[in-house]
Amino acid sequence: LLGQILDQWFESEPLKATLATDAVIGAMAGPYTPGSGYVLLHHVMGELEGRRGAWGYVAGGMGALSQAIAHAATARGVHIFAEKAVCHVLLGRDGQAQGVALQDGTEVRSKLVLSNASPQITFLELVPQEQLPKDFVQRIRQVDTRSPVTKINVAVDRLPSFLAAPNTRDGQPLPHHQCSIHLNCESTNLLHQAFTEATHGHPSSRPMIELCIPSVVDPGLAPQGCHVVSLFTQYTPFMLAGGQSWDEQTRNAYADRVFDCIEDYAPGFKASIIGRDILTPPDLERIFGLPGGNIFHGGMSLDQLYFARPAPFYSSYRSPVPGLYLCGSGAHPGGGVMGAAGRNAAQVALRDFRRI
Repeated sequence: LLGQILDQWFESEPLKATLATDAVIGAMAGPYTPGSGYVLLHHVMGELEGRRGAWGYVAGGMGALSQAIAHAATARGVHIFAEKAVCHVLLGRDGQAQGVALQDGTEVRSKLVLSNASPQITFLELVPQEQLPKDFVQRIRQVDTRSPVTKINVAVDRLPSFLAAPNTRDGQPLPHHQCSIHLNCESTNLLHQAFTEATHGHPSSRPMIELCIPSVVDPGLAPQGCHVVSLFTQYTPFMLAGGQSWDEQTRNAYADRVFDCIEDYAPGFKASIIGRDILTPPDLERIFGLPGGNIFHGGMSLDQLYFARPAPFYSSYRSPVPGLYLCGSGAHPGGGVMGAAGRNAAQVALRDFRRI
């Protein structure tokens, strides 16, 4: 249990609760849920420019990372078909993957196919079920994809000024504006209460909020004097109690609740808002193909990691379909902006390709 681990090392409740947020981030779990300690380890085990456990902003926004990968690929002769939805994986008579068919009827032939989509989309939608072992299909259907995340992007006309560290008269960014700011994290019990509400189908009345202001370190993201604020919030269940849907009214009511919380820490925040973009779990599933809205393509619980990701006997990136590989967050070692699953899958595919 994460709570027990933090109790062993720290005395300060706000510090323990702030660290706990990285143990439940993207997970339908609380600080006292068994296995939550691993998720914290997952978020601090890497390094950035030699600094262990460090994170950074991507200049130009997260999309710039995808563009950088695309430019590196095209420089080596790769052809990228943007905005072309894949209909299904093409299979030969021997069941070997032979490419993909696009929804516009185009067929792209290849000796190998690597899927960065979730295991659910890859194996339940893009591959004929009769080509897969029944126990494998059942395992993929049973993957826990519950997600507590609602992402809210906000445009503001001035920098938030927090009671704990007010802005200077010139309104220039201060050091804390460049960091990740955690709110509603005064105690691990607050996080537990927020989680418990979601397990009963109710969005948290006092949501866990991780607030970042990327425009402070990347001014090109917003006009001068204005900023973009990224809010990563929990807990919001995919399915609401009583069969209620995430309609416009419900989505805005939750966002207003989040803004009310921020207002308590930074008076004037609500008055500074000039635009909002609310992405609930169903929105994340519909727009980005994340099953259940889960940013990791499936829970990072111990029963869904290592040799069991995405299923036992299929953690080596190969799938039951020869020539079809899984290279996204649903593969080992799971989610996060690190590229480990893709790199590992590429190396396995290259070894197999040399034998074809």
